Amino acid sequence: MVEVVIDSVRVSLTNQQRIVILREVDAERYLPIWIGPYEAEAITIALQDIEVARPQTHDLMKNLLTSLNARLVRVEVVSLKDDVFYGNLVVDVDGKILEIDSRPSDALAMAVRAHVPILAAREVMETAGILPEQDMQPHEPSAPAPRKPEWAKAEEEEGSDRLEVYEDFLQNIDLDSLSKPPDDDSSEPPSSEPDEPSP
Repeated sequence: MVEVVIDSVRVSLTNQQRIVILREVDAERYLPIWIGPYEAEAITIALQDIEVARPQTHDLMKNLLTSLNARLVRVEVVSLKDDVFYGNLVVDVDGKILEIDSRPSDALAMAVRAHVPILAAREVMETAGILPEQDMQPHEPSAPAPRKPEWAKAEEEEGSDRLEVYEDFLQNIDLDSLSKPPDDDSSEPPSSEPDEPSP
């Protein structure tokens, strides 16, 4: 596992879907994950310390853990299978460590509320992570081409265009602007989406 932090929550210009950008601690490697608008809003509210009148779903989950004398230790992005990211909530209950299956978006919304570490499996970072140095520097003729992620290989083999929008977004992402605050997209009508690329 490698530790990551939430770098930003963004909106794709091509389809208006949300994407959270995780950045590896002490490295310039990024992990983009598609998330739904509700989860994007939940993460952004916590990141910007916006006060809400009543507890939202992730606030309720945090309050439940506290009331049950349980403590969220960390959250994890553990795997990427069939274009879907999988995560865990790691919870300490009376000294016993429990791993609870979770969508990464929900896990991240919990992490920013509980101020706990976010970890990503090294295999996930190697498969779906992007390196700005590789993306920004021209390739020398003698240099080997950068390794394609497994999901890109699967797309070519199956002749599928399911990840075409995902690839297009990653190729055109402006890594210099990742530290800038996201645009206000609160006027967008919400529609729940899983933590996976749009078909």
